[in-house]
Amino acid sequence: MNHYELIELFKDNPVISAVSDINELDKALIAASDIVFILTGDIFNLEEAVIKCKENNKVVFLHLDLIKGFSKDAVAIAYIKKHIKVDGVISTKVSLLKAAREEGLFIIQRLFMLDSASYDASVQAIQSLKPDAVEIMPGILPKIITRVCKAVNIPVIAGGLIDKKEEIITGLKAGATCISTTKQNLWNE
Repeated sequence: MNHYELIELFKDNPVISAVSDINELDKALIAASDIVFILTGDIFNLEEAVIKCKENNKVVFLHLDLIKGFSKDAVAIAYIKKHIKVDGVISTKVSLLKAAREEGLFIIQRLFMLDSASYDASVQAIQSLKPDAVEIMPGILPKIITRVCKAVNIPVIAGGLIDKKEEIITGLKAGATCISTTKQNLWNE
């Protein structure tokens, strides 16, 4: 799937299943979303998890900062692309995202919004790296979601601390392209 098709897929999937316990992956496979964010795992179970997702027609993004057993460098990214075959990656680390881009992966830059200084730094980081999408955390800040959406011209994903349907609706109304959540009861909203 090319980058344009992935962006369209985000638009078509307002709620993304984010899996924080690999033993709960099967629940994401039957959820409505065509996208799965894998926020956990290690060198022993990631390939099998991605295969399961692909067998269920899911697009898979791997959160590089949270997986275990891989070094956090370009060689690990090349291995993940060639052998694990994810569609894209999520990270807070610019060096990993640059390596992933060089491998042709769709990159999502995860940023934490804590105050005005972190907002300003985040917008500068987005403009410098030019990721394919950005995920802002926590996703329950509609004012910040709106500001980021106005500042950048890429899909904005809101994630973190979202545990109610109303928070999904608020995030989408604020301009987020979609919402990622680990709350399984929201995966089919």
